[in-house]
Amino acid sequence: MHTQSRVLEVGFDNGSSFRLPFEYLRVNSPSAEVQGHGPGQEVLQTGKRDVTIAAVEPVGNYAILIRFSDGHDTGIYSWELLYRLGAQQDTIWQSYLERLEAAGVDRDTPMAAPGGHACGSH
Repeated sequence: MHTQSRVLEVGFDNGSSFRLPFEYLRVNSPSAEVQGHGPGQEVLQTGKRDVTIAAVEPVGNYAILIRFSDGHDTGIYSWELLYRLGAQQDTIWQSYLERLEAAGVDRDTPMAAPGGHACGSH
C-alpha cells in the first residue's frame, strides 16, 4: 500500500502486477451499497478523489476487505476481481468517467445522501 501516491499495488503468481489507485478501488467497490442489488441499480460514486485506505484485511485465501477513510468497509475484493480491475483498468475507468458525464457530475461532486433505498446496510 503506497499511502503517498494513494495506490494499492497487487502482485499475482503469474507475474502480473497492478497499481490500483484508492479512488478507483473505492468507486468500483463490489459491495451492494455501490453495485445495488441488480443491473441498473448501481450507485454512482463521486467525491472520492481524496479517499484513502485505512486498512486491508484478508478474507480467507480468496479476497481482501478494504476499509476506506470515508467509512466504507463492506467491499470484499476477490483476487479475481482485483485482477480484472487491474487488467481492464483503462476501460473500467473510462466507463466510470462516461457515467459521471452522463449524470452531469464530476469526480469531485459530493455524494448525495442516500434516499429511500430499502437496503438494510444503511
